[in-house]
Amino acid sequence: MTTMREPTRPGRPTRSDRARGSEPSAPQGDGGGSSGGRRARVAVRRIFAAETPEYFVLLGTTLFLVIFGLVMVLSSSSVESFSNTDDFFARFARQALFASIGVPIMLMLARLQPSFYRRWAWAAVIAGVVLQLLVFVPGLGTEQGYNNNWIRIGGLTFQPSEFVKLALVIWLAVVLSRKKDLLHDWKHVALPIGPVALVSIGLVMLGKDLGTVMILVGIVFGALFFAGVKLRFMIIPAVVFGLFAVLMVKANDSRSGRFEAWLNGCSNPADYELNCWQTIHGWWALAGGGLFGRGLGNSTAKWSWLPAADNDFIFAVIGEELGLVGAILLLLVFVGLAICFVRVMRMQTEMFPRVAVGAAMVWIIGQALVNIAVVLGVLPVLGVPLPFVSSGGSALVTNLAAVGVALSFARVRPSRVEPGLVDARDSLQ
Repeated sequence: MTTMREPTRPGRPTRSDRARGSEPSAPQGDGGGSSGGRRARVAVRRIFAAETPEYFVLLGTTLFLVIFGLVMVLSSSSVESFSNTDDFFARFARQALFASIGVPIMLMLARLQPSFYRRWAWAAVIAGVVLQLLVFVPGLGTEQGYNNNWIRIGGLTFQPSEFVKLALVIWLAVVLSRKKDLLHDWKHVALPIGPVALVSIGLVMLGKDLGTVMILVGIVFGALFFAGVKLRFMIIPAVVFGLFAVLMVKANDSRSGRFEAWLNGCSNPADYELNCWQTIHGWWALAGGGLFGRGLGNSTAKWSWLPAADNDFIFAVIGEELGLVGAILLLLVFVGLAICFVRVMRMQTEMFPRVAVGAAMVWIIGQALVNIAVVLGVLPVLGVPLPFVSSGGSALVTNLAAVGVALSFARVRPSRVEPGLVDARDSLQ
């Protein structure tokens, strides 16, 4: 008895083809453009393929901040750019170039597996230390704003301490996850973490960049906290860091003057033209914006009245041009970004991704809070940029890379629970 076979049509797979998992052949007569377009769509689909909403929310929030930052850098830097280079778009073009580099890096890192970070963690932290050492090499290291924390190669400047932040985030997560069963013993915390953290932070401290030192210390303590290290193990390091911070303030006349002026609330008229100039003009910019702002591009503080208007004090320009409403909305975006990080942490079943995402959150959200607190006068001037928004190529690229690391863990929801980590996961709820 014979059976009827399903007729085949061009471009349609047969049952045997589907069983073998083969791809349907393209119909004859199709040009290369059609197949090339399909391949391009498949490539884009693979880049953004994910199984969790946390991935898309984190990615969308980050991209919004980058675009918003480019707009504000253009607005806040146009006057200074023209006065220095006769080009209104010079600083904006540079920031846009680094954004075009950082976003693909973020998307590439989002495709990587955790094994990649485990394999290259030590190499990354060693490379960060070596790069930080280069700031002390004559001809390479350069000083900006009393801080010797930059490398200049030709016309390109780079801040290696930003890469140190990223390297520490990954390295701390790897080491702590390997020691997860021994973290109740302070020796297994101090011996592997202490030397590397001290060298990394100490080199930045020698460069006199107190603001970056604070963020690096926050990354270390954040990683220890999310790894479940006992709080009493952190007390002595915190006290030691506090003493070193006081010594750094006292050792520099400019920094000590700014600190004393901040303690006095910038109420001394003698401090107006020196230690309080930037803070007071930042306050005036925020006050001048009122509720709804002067309008995008209409800031008066950026006309050479407010130093670092496109960098450390860009939040003051945002408040002046977009008003209190715009400033609060930006704060809410950072709150949303923090919620995204927490949701990604909660979905993890292993210590390594949870610590890495937590340390990245402390870095980015903590730095944003410090920057805004400085502009508001809650903290003394520290020279810390606003993540994704302030101008600065090395900071933007490494911030995007840190989000890429978090996205790599947010792409797929873990299905297997590591023994002994259920309680740690539930504690974040």
